[in-house]
Amino acid sequence: MSTRRFFAVALVVCLLVAGVASYYASSHPDGLEHVAEQTGFIDSAEDSVTADSPLADYQTSGIDDARTSGGVAGVIGVLVMLALSTGLFWVVRRRQPHDADA
Repeated sequence: MSTRRFFAVALVVCLLVAGVASYYASSHPDGLEHVAEQTGFIDSAEDSVTADSPLADYQTSGIDDARTSGGVAGVIGVLVMLALSTGLFWVVRRRQPHDADA
């Protein structure tokens, strides 16, 4: 299998997991929120400084359906990480000496 084909298949799988499988994720709070609810100090929690951001709390602002909103946020997250990691790869790659000089 070629490298391009491998990365293309990996990208499709990541997008499917982020966009489709996340639709079926549990709607129950994570472990820390659950413990805070059980012990009674959930009301003392403060919102994050990013609580008003477009992708806060694994949701996409402007989309009313929570599951669809989470899937869209997941796909956006995958694409942002792809862009960042590709950019980092190109920066690091250009710093390496060329094989033609050897």
